[in-house]
Amino acid sequence: MKRILFGALLVFAASLVMTSVSLAAEVAQGKVLSVDKANNTLTIEEFDTHKSQEHPYGRPTGVTSEYKIVKQTLIGIPPQPGDVIRIAFRTQNTERIAVRIMNVSKQDLKKK
Repeated sequence: MKRILFGALLVFAASLVMTSVSLAAEVAQGKVLSVDKANNTLTIEEFDTHKSQEHPYGRPTGVTSEYKIVKQTLIGIPPQPGDVIRIAFRTQNTERIAVRIMNVSKQDLKKK
């Protein structure tokens, strides 16, 4: 009886872990290249994670990515071309859906 109870508990714990992993969003950071309000999309040039004095938010990688902005997307200061932003997103099929957008260059927490 203890084995069955232990097995059921193990399956329940594993399902909780898998659920939390599937709900986690990915994060990207980069410079805004364009904001298309008609199609609700945002295009950025991604930055890597190598920060320096010259590149305090990371170095440009040359990779551009497009993100869909939906009604539920949480946006701090609205991004404009040239701003550095951080995007939490989830992938739905091949589309990247922005969950949260932080305008890093205008909301820099390091300056506070």
